[in-house]
Amino acid sequence: MKDNAKSRQLFVEAQQLLPGGVNSPVRAFGAVGGNPVFIESGQGAYLRDVDGNRYIDYVLSWGPLILGHSHKAIVQALSKALERGTSYGAPTEQETELARLVMEFMPGIEMIRFVTSGTEATMSAIRLARAFTSRDKIIKFEGCYHGHADAFLVKAGSGVATFDLPDSPGVPRAAVQDTLLARYNDLDSVHEIFKSNPDQIAAVIVEPVAGNMGVIPPRDGFLQGLRDFTTASGALLIFDEVMTGFRVHPGGAQTLYGIEPDLTTLGKVIGGGLPVGAYGGRHEIMEMVAPIGPVYQAGTLAGNPLAMTAGIETLKLLKQSELWKTMEKNAQILHDGLRRFARRAGVPLENTRVGTMFGFFFTEGPVQDWQTARASDTKRYAAFFHRMLERGIYLAPSQFESAFVSTAHGTNEIELTLEAARESFQTLT
Repeated sequence: MKDNAKSRQLFVEAQQLLPGGVNSPVRAFGAVGGNPVFIESGQGAYLRDVDGNRYIDYVLSWGPLILGHSHKAIVQALSKALERGTSYGAPTEQETELARLVMEFMPGIEMIRFVTSGTEATMSAIRLARAFTSRDKIIKFEGCYHGHADAFLVKAGSGVATFDLPDSPGVPRAAVQDTLLARYNDLDSVHEIFKSNPDQIAAVIVEPVAGNMGVIPPRDGFLQGLRDFTTASGALLIFDEVMTGFRVHPGGAQTLYGIEPDLTTLGKVIGGGLPVGAYGGRHEIMEMVAPIGPVYQAGTLAGNPLAMTAGIETLKLLKQSELWKTMEKNAQILHDGLRRFARRAGVPLENTRVGTMFGFFFTEGPVQDWQTARASDTKRYAAFFHRMLERGIYLAPSQFESAFVSTAHGTNEIELTLEAARESFQTLT
């Protein structure tokens, strides 16, 4: 049994000062029970907690650490950048350099605006889409998360019947009355919304690979169908690639599936682990953003030189195609091993993978949307989570999150993880 005495003590203290003892809800372990471990440091594929316990990390700061913790090139670049200053509130050369690098990976992005978070990126993209189309309504999908801006916090009701109920107290009904809900992977539900709201839809926003209800790939034809609906109606298609960008493919889901959205939101990887977000797309759309257009958006820390520096170093390294291919291969080995050991233990498991993102659901049937995802056995996931944690494997403390592999996860880490999974599955029967 691992000693977590200091983590427990710190959690007690934190709960007196921070809501729930954390600064982001899922960190509190509420979905899996028990007390969170407090992290002291990260190196490569590993985390070390304040009690000295070491874990192979598959959360990776919820995705951005695609090169692992404390990568030497990023640390060295940041050290030099720190000596020059932490923030200027003025243009830097690094902003232009990172913009060029992003566009090399995603040529559909012709112009980009850097912000400080994924929430800010999606919020700004929706504002821009509404201005460009002169329409107000947007379509989002049940179970897809686009940050905590008011317009996105809509309850995932029964089908598409409930369009405008806030999912969080404090969100006015008026703030979400133009947010319409469809079912992920269900083009019929999208068609019905377009048919019921002719010439009123400004945009469809979607995680092209759902990553916030676990990892759920799009069905064949789903993304193309969204592209066809939006093109025919004059609405914009927004791919929220905050999570999938550089994770499912070096060029994002849009390159993997060959679908070019009108706008793309990014985050996670392009900051190399530092706070950053971005939205970008076609020139004629992006030129509506201030100061050359009427759509206002600003931020003191937007284009922060430290975040730009970390992002530049990350994307430069990701241009090495063999690095990414090896990482994806290891993700595949891990995915296949989890499925194999679950079956041997007689544990029902539906596991999924796209690129370097993977997930698993304790359920018999296929998982295709929020309804089927939430039907999985969350209690069994919680038990598996704690068994893996005890064996030194750090997974997301929630069934409905993604796991990630980094370039620092080598053969040894994969083998240790699969051995821990084999032992853990055997205890679940």
